Amino acid sequence: MVKYILKASAFLSLSLLLSCQEPVIEPTAVCTIAPTTANHPKATVYQSVIDKYIQAGLPGIAVLVRDKNGTWAGSGGQADIKENTPMRPCHISKTASLTKIFIAALTLKLVEEGKLRLEEKLTERLPAKITSNIQNAETATLGSLLNHTSGIFDFSNNDNFYLALLNHPTKKWKPEELLKFAYGQDAKFPTGTSSGYSNTNTVLATMVIEAATGKSHAALLREKILTPLGLSDSYYYWQEALPANGVAQGYFDLYNNNTLVNVSSYNTGTGNGLNGLYCNVFDLQKFIDALLRHKTLLSQSSINTMLTFDDLIENRKYLGLGLFKDYIDGNFKENEFGYGHRGRDLGYSADMFYFPNQDVTVTLLVNYGTNAESNLQDTFLDFRYEIADKAIH
Repeated sequence: MVKYILKASAFLSLSLLLSCQEPVIEPTAVCTIAPTTANHPKATVYQSVIDKYIQAGLPGIAVLVRDKNGTWAGSGGQADIKENTPMRPCHISKTASLTKIFIAALTLKLVEEGKLRLEEKLTERLPAKITSNIQNAETATLGSLLNHTSGIFDFSNNDNFYLALLNHPTKKWKPEELLKFAYGQDAKFPTGTSSGYSNTNTVLATMVIEAATGKSHAALLREKILTPLGLSDSYYYWQEALPANGVAQGYFDLYNNNTLVNVSSYNTGTGNGLNGLYCNVFDLQKFIDALLRHKTLLSQSSINTMLTFDDLIENRKYLGLGLFKDYIDGNFKENEFGYGHRGRDLGYSADMFYFPNQDVTVTLLVNYGTNAESNLQDTFLDFRYEIADKAIH
């Protein structure tokens, strides 16, 4: 999840800059693979929730629910407002920080192969020119990066990062360029004493992967996760090209005046582990079910590591290694939690969760950014809870 705190005047500059550049996301065409799931007993219930929140202002929604009755997939709204392209479950969308759980799974895969150790320190793999500039780098381990107990400063909390984004909205950021916004910044806490979500952690983790293997983490992600699972509608931008005309546009109410602005091409550090994976709801379901339901991707020992939650460390009760224990409030009872990850970016939002006690999987994509304050932020939050509530009850 990336935090956005840009001012209205800065948004104006952003709009002007983007209008002068070639779009990263091409106009969206209608996708043709949209299975009919009308026979699912909850089809009307699920579709009514989608329709409700499209009416409330969200531009486009795609949802998949897999439960004891089978798999239901539905959608509503538009994938491309300008082209009047209806949103479909087959449309590919930016998953934002859902990328992090894929990177965590890749890391544990490499651990199983003996190429990495979660206990190894950053200083064992990364050069001093990097680690000497990042507070806590000398104590942080690979494992502490993935469960966010490193204490390392989140580069995306540096206002200068947003200024750079405004000046270079479609820039393909390299990891070292992102890390510079964490250089010289105070750590949030000593490593291992608390937890704090930091996008810097995943950037560093991908650099450790590459240093240990001599291969790009993008190539390894394709080789060991995406291809073996048959995720043919998943793409890791900017390391891989996106399919032409198949990606949903992303929107945000930049001026807080109930007007949606297309921010699809705005690159928030994409392709460096923290975000960048584009998928449809079908591929997300395949991944999370392979990981946590069928348990065919990783060993049980690795899964146990991912699902380790430490009540003794402040804020660690619901944060595992590369994933969250979520849906723990509202109408959800103690045994109705989900394991997975949230994704929030400037123009896109996503959820991917497996509810183990109900044996239910919910994946969703919304082409609206909800990690910054706007009139639709609470609308999205209400939607994610309501669709999950309907799925498990």
